[in-house]
Amino acid sequence: MNILTQPWPWYIAGPLIGLMVPFLLLMDNKTFGISSSLRHFCAMCIPTKAKFFQYDWKAESWNLIFALGIVIGGLIAGYFFANPNPVALSESAIESMNKLGIKDYSGLIPSEIFNFSSLLTLKGFLLIVVGGFFVGFGTRYAGGCTSGHAIMGMSNLQWPSLVATCCFFAGGLLMTWVILPLLMNL
Repeated sequence: MNILTQPWPWYIAGPLIGLMVPFLLLMDNKTFGISSSLRHFCAMCIPTKAKFFQYDWKAESWNLIFALGIVIGGLIAGYFFANPNPVALSESAIESMNKLGIKDYSGLIPSEIFNFSSLLTLKGFLLIVVGGFFVGFGTRYAGGCTSGHAIMGMSNLQWPSLVATCCFFAGGLLMTWVILPLLMNL
């Protein structure tokens, strides 16, 4: 039981995630990715004449079940198998976050930034709402999310996935080292 409450090392978790690619390909040539689930869900629930939602979403219902499994698995892991210890961070990470004003390391996300009351501030609005818009826009513009491109697309040697993955990483570095420090000093 202890193995379920501790973070798994990269050399176990990484190959398990990577093995999803051949597994899904063997299971009727399915592709791995999660961002398309929102499109399938909207096509299923929203009666519209928009061409973007006019397709056979029932053929992709396995993807909705996969996404539901992620949500249920996250809830189970968060409530029943939560690690009671603080998140293990290096001293340099703690020092860097202290400079940004982040002092609470008890959860997976900094509560100083991501809470309802900070949503009503300029900094919180920019980080949560505008940042969420950019993530959604970028996912749609790139034709998929990080899991779809970096795991599935690159394993299939797709050039657009390599470009998208490089851009995802460049955007993450830009956000971490340039934009976030500027926003935290607002």
